[in-house]
Amino acid sequence: MSLAEAIDISGIMDDLGSRARKSASALATANAERKHAALIGAAFTVRERRQEILAANAIDMANAKTKGMTAAFQDRLLLTEARLDGIADALRAIAELPDPVGSIIAEWDRPNGLHIERVRTPLGVIGVIYESRPNVTADAGALCLKSGNAVILRGGSDSLHSSRALVDCLRLGLKQAGLPEDGVQLVPTTDREAVGEMLRGLSGNIDVIVPRGGKSLVARVQSEARVPVFAHLEGLVHVYVDRSADLDKAVSITLNAKMRRTGICGAAETLLVHKDVVATHLAPIVEALAAKGCEIRGDATVLSLLPVAVPATEEDWKTEYEDAIISVKVVDSVEAAIAHIEHYSSHHTEAIIAEDAAAVEKFFNEIDSAILVHNASTQFADGGEFGFGGEIGIATGKMHARGPVGVEQLTSFKYRVHGTGQLRP
Repeated sequence: MSLAEAIDISGIMDDLGSRARKSASALATANAERKHAALIGAAFTVRERRQEILAANAIDMANAKTKGMTAAFQDRLLLTEARLDGIADALRAIAELPDPVGSIIAEWDRPNGLHIERVRTPLGVIGVIYESRPNVTADAGALCLKSGNAVILRGGSDSLHSSRALVDCLRLGLKQAGLPEDGVQLVPTTDREAVGEMLRGLSGNIDVIVPRGGKSLVARVQSEARVPVFAHLEGLVHVYVDRSADLDKAVSITLNAKMRRTGICGAAETLLVHKDVVATHLAPIVEALAAKGCEIRGDATVLSLLPVAVPATEEDWKTEYEDAIISVKVVDSVEAAIAHIEHYSSHHTEAIIAEDAAAVEKFFNEIDSAILVHNASTQFADGGEFGFGGEIGIATGKMHARGPVGVEQLTSFKYRVHGTGQLRP
């Protein structure tokens, strides 16, 4: 990028917004067959260009290592043959989803004979601001396309080469299907001012912002945005082992929830164990975690029983580690577990391991998080696992979208009212 281009961030971003708005009009009325073809074409291109994409990712990975990025960060950034297969499979899965645009959500007749329909419509132009996860590039682009929206993607600077290679696949799919390539655009600059321009709405061309990343990114978006925001807060995820928990389930579920992939937002960060099963459950769970290389940070009870633990501080209960670290606390009751979660949670995902139906019902009724899980890993907190094909993120707010943001959550609705000549008296 030349110096002149670097100075004119506002002009670059306004141009993206203008092109996105024009594309949004075409995508909003595109038929299901064309959108399906665009996504299938993109999936095919991801497989066909895998070596180019992996080479681009290798540049990003080398830069991350030079900068001394953490192992967890590098894991989120890394693309492999298997992960590219997963991206291509997700594109195909999104392609096969029912087209939400134009579907009738509800319909009814009024006593005066009017027939009213509530119908799904695209949101328009969506700005997605996220950190260095290349798979989000593909998921976000595909979900916006499927739901008839144009999208402007601003990924982390550390994943720029990987994201550009994946966006090229999506744009080729659009072109081959006879749809505007500018329906999916990647911000071409790493300048942070580009984010500010998006948050200001690009001269009215962005309809909604979806942030996906750490606390500082989301805080900036919520503070500065002049357009609506689907908040994706950090994943401060809890697992509560009730006194009725089956031991084998408690061990295997907690191990998977924490260690399957430590860097994702559905990874468990705090383990709460009922005092009545400390003697039977705590050691096997923690020893299984430690055997996989997980650092244990515990309260006084945990420290007295487990020599592998180190003291947990107040800050630990507030921390999304995204690493092989877990905080462990013994609680007196399900009520105490709920109180701890409600105090510290980011309202993303919480799990209860229990055989007592009353405890599960209380947990589900009294905890106000987007996703609640019973006797299963918190790492199922994922749009693909929900059957959405993929997700832009997990919305932790309460307006419009909550939980995995998939194609339906990327639509609004309008009313169609059919009459036969009725006049209002």
